[in-house]
Amino acid sequence: MTTVRVLSAQNDILRGIVYMTCAVSMFPFINASAKYLSAAYPITEIVWARFAGHLVFVVLAFFPRLRWSLFTTARPAIQIMRSMLLLASTSLFVSAIGRLPLATASAIGFASPFIVTALSVPVLRERVGPRRWSAVVVGFIGVLIVIRPGAGFANWAALLVLGSTSCYAIYQVITRLIALLDKPETGIVYAALVGTIVMSAIAPFDWRLPGAALDWLLFGCLGFFGGFGHYFVIKAYRCGPAAVIAPFSYGELVGSTTIGYYAFGNFPDAWTWLGASIIVSCGVYIAYREGVRRQMAAAPR
Repeated sequence: MTTVRVLSAQNDILRGIVYMTCAVSMFPFINASAKYLSAAYPITEIVWARFAGHLVFVVLAFFPRLRWSLFTTARPAIQIMRSMLLLASTSLFVSAIGRLPLATASAIGFASPFIVTALSVPVLRERVGPRRWSAVVVGFIGVLIVIRPGAGFANWAALLVLGSTSCYAIYQVITRLIALLDKPETGIVYAALVGTIVMSAIAPFDWRLPGAALDWLLFGCLGFFGGFGHYFVIKAYRCGPAAVIAPFSYGELVGSTTIGYYAFGNFPDAWTWLGASIIVSCGVYIAYREGVRRQMAAAPR
């Protein structure tokens, strides 16, 4: 029986890794699509396509199986708050991505675990020890190396991405709060709901009909990869411990660097690589310490 349990746990972890790998292979395409489209289309139209497409694709995928229970939530107000935070995060990111290399934006986005760790103390009532706090501080130093603020600092787009990351971190914390109350499919639907409603009211005032077939394809990619990418992340963390699953999320940096180089001619400089290395190392360490903490909490006393 013990062997069966161990094999089952190993299979779950493997599924979680596969889910996370699927997710991180999708996210660079979302960012690249937004960056390409932002040169010719209004930001409001791009954000609308991201959320409306997300909502349509996930409803088509999950409604036949779950029917109206797909929209049933134990905490509607919290789900709406999550959706507002994701809307704010996406709007800030899309506003910035046209002015930043993809790899730089991704590296700054990886500051999210540090913000989540800091917020877990007042919001989730978790205890964060000196090791994780140290990783948070060093990780933010890595972010500063990537952004490189100072006299003459002109690229305010980097600060918009940091604002986007902060909103997304709060979104993640709230997602943790309700993870055991609602189905992941329900969470993914509600994540797109407010964004779709709000942007449907705003986008028509500044609209340009896509012309080229490539533009239509990229607008579709925003919603498809956005919806299912977030769904795979939730599924991944349900299958295995964060200490094992989280490090695979940093594969997004490889995809962003590759697409950024071949599609836009951007390649990170040495300082960006240094900062990104610090950010990734600290993020992996935080995930590891989180796993240790959970194992200690679950151990019999």
